[in-house]
Amino acid sequence: MAKKIVFYVPVNEAPKVKKALFDSGAGVIGNYDQCSFEARGRGQFRALSGANPFIGKVNEVEYVDELRVEMICKDDVLKLALKALIEAHPYEEPAIDVIDLFDFSSLLD
Repeated sequence: MAKKIVFYVPVNEAPKVKKALFDSGAGVIGNYDQCSFEARGRGQFRALSGANPFIGKVNEVEYVDELRVEMICKDDVLKLALKALIEAHPYEEPAIDVIDLFDFSSLLD
């Protein structure tokens, strides 16, 4: 089975984070690797007291040009992929979703 990993990352940091995920085994679909989707958007956050923000200052709202990146990850490499994502991501608290996928291949027979 597989999951979809979705995360948000500053545009300039995306290649490094995607490489870490690809190197961990994520982003493989059949006979293809390094598969991902990305869409540009604007993230917003405010770092609270005790935070050490990569971008911005404590107690100030910050807006950042980010990419939403999605990729498929097989269950057997999910833990390694998430660890690689967290280690490569510049944010202290990256926004990450892990979504269960439905295998619809049997419906096509």
